[in-house]
Amino acid sequence: MSSVGGTSLKDALAGLLTVAARAGVPEASARAEGLSLAAALAESAPGAPADWAAVMPGATTQDFFDAAVRGRRWRGAPTAMLSELIAQSSPHKVPYAEALAEVASASCSLGEPTMRVIGNASVAAAAQLQAAGARPLQVGAQPGPAVVEPSPSGAALPQPDTQAEQPPERTVEELLAELDALTGLEKVKREVHRQVAVLRVEKLRTEAGLKSPTITRHLVFVGNPGTGKTTVARLVSGIYKALGLLSKGQLVEVDRSELVAGYLGQTATKTAEVVASAAGGVLFIDEAYSLTSGDQGTDQYGREAVDTLVKEMEDRRDDLVVIVAGYPEPMQTFIAANPGLASRFRTTIGFDDYTDAELTEILTGLAEAADYELTPEALEHFQVILSSTPRDRSFGNGRFARNVLEAAIGRHAWRLRDVTAPTTDQLRQILAVDLTDEELHPPTGPGSTAVGTELLSEDQTVPPEQGEQA
Repeated sequence: MSSVGGTSLKDALAGLLTVAARAGVPEASARAEGLSLAAALAESAPGAPADWAAVMPGATTQDFFDAAVRGRRWRGAPTAMLSELIAQSSPHKVPYAEALAEVASASCSLGEPTMRVIGNASVAAAAQLQAAGARPLQVGAQPGPAVVEPSPSGAALPQPDTQAEQPPERTVEELLAELDALTGLEKVKREVHRQVAVLRVEKLRTEAGLKSPTITRHLVFVGNPGTGKTTVARLVSGIYKALGLLSKGQLVEVDRSELVAGYLGQTATKTAEVVASAAGGVLFIDEAYSLTSGDQGTDQYGREAVDTLVKEMEDRRDDLVVIVAGYPEPMQTFIAANPGLASRFRTTIGFDDYTDAELTEILTGLAEAADYELTPEALEHFQVILSSTPRDRSFGNGRFARNVLEAAIGRHAWRLRDVTAPTTDQLRQILAVDLTDEELHPPTGPGSTAVGTELLSEDQTVPPEQGEQA
């Protein structure tokens, strides 16, 4: 992962928009998620809001932080537009992922670089590339398109891939194999396999002209943060498409802020537009209970969103699946709050917390995806960290492992700051010292750059659900 001194955010966005145009991705959507990804990665860098706003005329500091909140979910998982390209088996998914990786790299040039931003960018770039089936990151290499040519304006733009062929769509068996390969989640895997078997037989009976009970395909996912709910939802969307139950198979992930508007009457329109964008695929609503969390149902805005959602689910019942997710107890209250919800969500899948061994496996997988290797001593130290970390409701599970790796990558870069020609092993290996939270002192004096020492606190207030599984 290159950092400061590489491609600017402006140039990286230009490259992303070029790939987006070839892939049929709306320019506004590609620009919005590129800017949101960059803001989420550079959120902790002093001066980043001003540099980010310079790329978006008229933007404010508040716009930067709003974008960062939206983009946090993509620090460990593919963006919305990339997810749609993957669902479509688009030949442009790899170039688009590479362009997003370039945006991640460019985020390191915003403001004063911090160790955390470097780690964020490395893990986020790897997540985009891995999701699209692209080549792994090469440490020290720029993760952008390999071949560029000057544009008329002088900016470097990616060359079109004239030999791209439409890859075959993934089968149910391939997607179930990917599900089975996930760390842990044994109960979840059994339930998804059961759902697939039931829905497959129902479809075959219908095609044979036999009577078949109407089986609701909508699901409730309950569990603590970072337990793989979004990852499984993405696989479910692909499985349902492979079964012929959905026409597109994309995953659209939202929360309350993306469904509820500022005024009564506007929420219905906003919610309907979000549902329309998910038509043909899966709408995943995280922390869905926040829509009905007002005292005795006094939240008119949330109630309007729920009423609209129920209507849209009925109108689009043949080509839409809705998955709602959150903590177990609040989700029970949420489903019971509206008769329309209770009749449509009859299957609940529980996601257990990860064990120490599973968290270590997740950490190792994330590191490998970013082309890093944790030494045995580093893995031993991770066990010490786990043993001293409270497992209360705020514990991030797989997200905790990702946060540890992000911080370690930043500390690794800081540790090698004075090594003129590091070896490949030095560039790849995460040592035990890189997982410590001891204070590292930045240089002082003219021309020096302050480097932050934050470890896990950056996104604990509004954590993204994505990225808990590599």
